[in-house]
Amino acid sequence: MVSVTRFTGAILAHGGEGGELPSRLPRFTFSTLFTQTELDWWLVGPLLVATALYLAGLWRLRLRGHHWPIGRSMAFLVGGIGVIAFAGVSGLGVYDDTMFSMHMVQHMLLAMVAPIFLALGAPITLALRTTPPAVRRVLLAILHSRVAAVLTFPLLGWGLFVASPFALYFTSWYPATLNNDFLHEMLHLHFLLVGCLFFWPLIGIDPIPGRVSHPFRFLILLSTLPFHAILGLSIYSQDTVIAASHYYGLQLSWLNPVSDQQVGGGLLWSSGEIVGLIMLGAVTAQWIKASEREAARIDRQLDRAEREQASRLAAGDDREPGAEKLSARADTIGP
Repeated sequence: MVSVTRFTGAILAHGGEGGELPSRLPRFTFSTLFTQTELDWWLVGPLLVATALYLAGLWRLRLRGHHWPIGRSMAFLVGGIGVIAFAGVSGLGVYDDTMFSMHMVQHMLLAMVAPIFLALGAPITLALRTTPPAVRRVLLAILHSRVAAVLTFPLLGWGLFVASPFALYFTSWYPATLNNDFLHEMLHLHFLLVGCLFFWPLIGIDPIPGRVSHPFRFLILLSTLPFHAILGLSIYSQDTVIAASHYYGLQLSWLNPVSDQQVGGGLLWSSGEIVGLIMLGAVTAQWIKASEREAARIDRQLDRAEREQASRLAAGDDREPGAEKLSARADTIGP
């Protein structure tokens, strides 16, 4: 039986009413990821709306007889929306302000996994193909705006993606989110938005500004790997517990905040490299496909030039292409 549990950040931060509520929180096991759930309207509502809009776009394309790759649909609905839902609704959402390790898993899912699949789902392209003309004009105006150009500038996304975790865990920012439920939820939104700003111009399919060449995309993604490794190792080897007053104040007999923080740092260090390889793999695959398309385009140009040359030879004209124009120009200039 799945139990629906809601432990607000404010109550947990102060140890509950008389210390009773934290004692009810069961020991974390793998099964509690699925048996302890948390339903929040602020999360479930937007996810349902995004899913409905995407499915409506797919339905309109189908009615027109147009094709939409199944891989894009699976990426957006399962890898994007599904991962966000799992990060917020499952046991991760219940334990994210109780266990630092679960918060770190949630952090990685929202900032490094879901944005990749959302970008690969090409929702903007789908919207441009299926929305009414008035809506399409608004979308195009937003895409061509100066604000969009600034927000999708790759180095801006890179700076936010790399610097935000250091600012979060080595300042009072993270403890503040544990003591304020609103700030805690805004932190989740921050993870997702920063991930989207970073990944969308680099691996996204949508026609957004900020697109750069594939070699530059590869280098940008590659440059993030050392920073996540440094952050993970720093957290793992840190002597003091981050937000110690919060975690020790919970007084959970089954939780050791020091060991849990080491697990969280180790997860960021090791799993971050795995996610990084996924990022690089996606960019490499897109790079290969783009090279194949460019090679096919050049082959078509060469084939067209050969056919034109063959047609001229068959007509008895052995001059090179453009020779007629050069001859006419020479006649006008004279000796």
